[in-house]
Amino acid sequence: MHRTILAAALSAMLLGGCTTLAPDYFTPAAPLPAAWPAGATAEGAALPADIGWEQYFTDPKLRQLIALTLRNNRDLRVAGLNIEKARAQYQIQRADLFPGINAGASSTAQRVPASLSGTGQATVSHEYSANLGFAAYELDFFGRIRSLKDQAQYQFMATEEARRSVQISLIGEVATAYLTLAADSERRQLASQTLRSQQATYELTRRRFELGSASALDLHQAQTSIETARADVARYTGQLALDRNALVLLAGGDLPAEIMEVDALASVAGSAGIPGGLPSELLQRRPDVLQAERQLQAANANIGAARAAFFPSITLTASGGSASNQLSELFASGSSAWRFVPQITLPIFDAGRIRANLDAAKVQQQIALAQYEKAIQTAFREVADTLVQNVPLQEQLAAQQALVEATSASHRLSRARFDKGVDSYLAVLDAQRAEYSAQQNLISVRLAGLANQVTFYKAMGGGAN
Repeated sequence: MHRTILAAALSAMLLGGCTTLAPDYFTPAAPLPAAWPAGATAEGAALPADIGWEQYFTDPKLRQLIALTLRNNRDLRVAGLNIEKARAQYQIQRADLFPGINAGASSTAQRVPASLSGTGQATVSHEYSANLGFAAYELDFFGRIRSLKDQAQYQFMATEEARRSVQISLIGEVATAYLTLAADSERRQLASQTLRSQQATYELTRRRFELGSASALDLHQAQTSIETARADVARYTGQLALDRNALVLLAGGDLPAEIMEVDALASVAGSAGIPGGLPSELLQRRPDVLQAERQLQAANANIGAARAAFFPSITLTASGGSASNQLSELFASGSSAWRFVPQITLPIFDAGRIRANLDAAKVQQQIALAQYEKAIQTAFREVADTLVQNVPLQEQLAAQQALVEATSASHRLSRARFDKGVDSYLAVLDAQRAEYSAQQNLISVRLAGLANQVTFYKAMGGGAN
């Protein structure tokens, strides 16, 4: 008896194992230009996706900071939990492909009053049963359930790519925040050095003023330099506090003090570099592009489920076991009982609901296609931006370094001329401001160059680990 029920379930599974009505899926052609923009080349090294973030970012403190962040960041934790949720939803949808076999037992007691019994006496009846079977199992002849299973599977795969995207963005944010911390620390040090230098100059000018060899204008001009530097020290001190708070939030907890102790950008080791001659096909390795494609595949599978709704739905309910009016005779010889209920449902009139559902599924597939194409185009633009900026930033850095050297020489010469009484202090002040501005801009250019390498890491889809 039980074997008969299990055989019926197995036969139903085999009958339901048909193909789906979803359209055949082909990866769409990437809507990209034939070549990178002019100037988007560079000398370089391996790709981030080939070597991983631990090899791409070479600074030991930054590596430690990224590792702590990957363990503790809440956004990444949520992305991981979304994967677990999507996996469970996929398992739920997949379970519909198989009949759910249940065991059950019941007892029914009924009293019929004398006026209704037909015998003139009240009667009490009992019924006991025990059975094994399945209820309302749908034979998936037209692939509706299989299409829904495929849709859930692609959505699950999309969440995995979403987690990778979150991780890559998080690593990029941490690296950028760390570089910003180093740059602001260097800016504050420069402002503090300038403040000390200007205080010494002010004291010298004040003594000259008292001796009558310097004017009141020279004294007040020296004071303006002091106040400017003092304001910059206060500003960068506050900015450093904000930088540290940003890193603590990204890392998801307190950070060791030694990680926060970074004096200058020059003390931060560079990255593995930006290679040239990149094929545009590499963009399809980006997790956000893969996520968009998984969503497109899910929308494609949903069309199959919408198409299957036009066809008959066949469900089976079957059970087998024992039944008796006496509990002691429930499993006695001759008490076997079975029930088999096939049911077919064919849509006749639904005011266009099924057709509208199919149209909506097709439109959603076109939306997913457009989103996939946009993801590729966005990826192309982001990589092209980092490539075309690489060489100009290197040239700008060289020019800015030369400018710092020139303004430093000008400052020394103007100071010597002032000491000999050839020029006024105004010339010294202008030269000092030019040197200070050039040094601050040099820090900004260095930061831009290193940040561009971080952006390249993100634009190419991060690392393998």
